[in-house]
Amino acid sequence: MKYTTIPQCQTVASAWGNLLLAATAQGLCGMWFEGQKHRPDSSTWRVAPSPFIDQAQQQLAQYFAGQRSTFDVPLDLAAGTAFQQAVWQALLGIPCGQVVSYGSIAKGLGNSAAVRAVGAAVGRNPISVIVPCHRVLGATGALTGYAGGLDRKTALLQLESALAQRPASLIDASIGSPHFINPALVSAPVRAY
Repeated sequence: MKYTTIPQCQTVASAWGNLLLAATAQGLCGMWFEGQKHRPDSSTWRVAPSPFIDQAQQQLAQYFAGQRSTFDVPLDLAAGTAFQQAVWQALLGIPCGQVVSYGSIAKGLGNSAAVRAVGAAVGRNPISVIVPCHRVLGATGALTGYAGGLDRKTALLQLESALAQRPASLIDASIGSPHFINPALVSAPVRAY
């Protein structure tokens, strides 16, 4: 990641452990779990309040409590390469309660042979959960790789399975009609779409 400006950051407590949230003047630029792979060195970042961090913290608390399935905090993904940004934008198009394969993302980007490059870009996603890299599975439907750990990926998919099955009136109004995921997908091999 190459940030053109030094992000502001805060470590915030959540139901899922401490999270490092980072923002620029354009939007939220990072959300990492404690111990997550590829977590950047934030020692030179400014620990300071940010409206984007506050908004993300509130929305993540709602999500982890099963009260939100979408996010609308502004994002700043400019620290990635053009290819990484394209992959991260594709991740934003995966609805809560659905999963896709790395191959389907590569195909959607117009290069079916770029599966490994897609996997690398997904692994470097700087905004976990909000840019939903946990919704990507291997070609066989296996729960492959997650910078936050496979146990956390499984738990996120279980949470979203429950969210997708709740009546829309119990979840934030911004989701529209829910998209369903089969609860068995979380504990058994899955067919990738």
